[in-house]
Amino acid sequence: MSLRVKPEEMKAVFLEKLKAHGATDEAVAEECAEIMVENSVNGVYSHGVNRFPRMISYMDKGYIHPEQRPTLVQSFGAFEKWDGNLGMGNTNARICMDRAIELAKANGIGCVALKNTNHWMRGGQYGLQAADAGCIGICWSNTQPNMPAWGGVDCRIGNNPFILCVPKEGGHLMMDGAMSQFSYGKLETTRLAGKKLPVIGGYDTNGNLTDDPGEIEKSQRLIPIGYWKGSGMSILLDMIVTILSDGNSVCEVGKLGGDEYALSQIFIAIDADRTTDRREVLLNAIIEDVKSSIPVSEKSSPRIPNERSNRVREENLEQGIPVDERVWETILAL
Repeated sequence: MSLRVKPEEMKAVFLEKLKAHGATDEAVAEECAEIMVENSVNGVYSHGVNRFPRMISYMDKGYIHPEQRPTLVQSFGAFEKWDGNLGMGNTNARICMDRAIELAKANGIGCVALKNTNHWMRGGQYGLQAADAGCIGICWSNTQPNMPAWGGVDCRIGNNPFILCVPKEGGHLMMDGAMSQFSYGKLETTRLAGKKLPVIGGYDTNGNLTDDPGEIEKSQRLIPIGYWKGSGMSILLDMIVTILSDGNSVCEVGKLGGDEYALSQIFIAIDADRTTDRREVLLNAIIEDVKSSIPVSEKSSPRIPNERSNRVREENLEQGIPVDERVWETILAL
């Protein structure tokens, strides 16, 4: 069963719980709650309302230090290296993308590598943040070992989410995806709704391919996107973020006791306003060409990245955010 919660009510509850569990910095608590609600409004419940209880548990365990802010470690040219000091993952990420944007406005491109941070929740938030500033946004994070490498059975690589975002009038264009066919958040959301995945997403505990999210959660054998290609991309993303941030690799995160913290992330902004004065014309031409594709059925149409999210956002702002009753009861009891 689900209910609808107005964004302002959800934010008030999040603020109350954050402060009760140690987020004494008013600005950090406010921004964290705002991002979590924004993720939920945009339909990414797995990294918004559904993730909130786990974030609070990480604060209670001491993995997240909400009083800490990221600090600059090294700077050369348009590149900077920062330490997240185990602060709040989503506020750390917003600060670092802001800095990447500042560097891009000064140099045309900016890159910030962040180590020792926490889960950023929805990575797409920071791609959209760059796009709002007229920049192309590129960012990714590593994770704990939560996916087998291609040809393996046990979890050795992360499903390291990767984001590309292009600024566009009337709605930015964004791809926000894990290197697994489905993220663990999507598995949880689908399981809580009592549904199956739209396509095969991994293996069950007997080694059979399945669209049952609960079985995949048990086996932890996710299928990487593009099979061996997604596995290879995951490994290279981890290598690059580890080298640039001088932070933890997926392997090192896996040695921290089974929970996901002390991660490494990359934030890149490219000043798209400098590249061409024909951006809208060029983007519209691509969109029109894609949309003119022959649909697979009468009920379907070719989709543009982030198209569904814009529709969901309008609905949730008007009707309230759908929340599983069990999740909401857990949050209220924190």
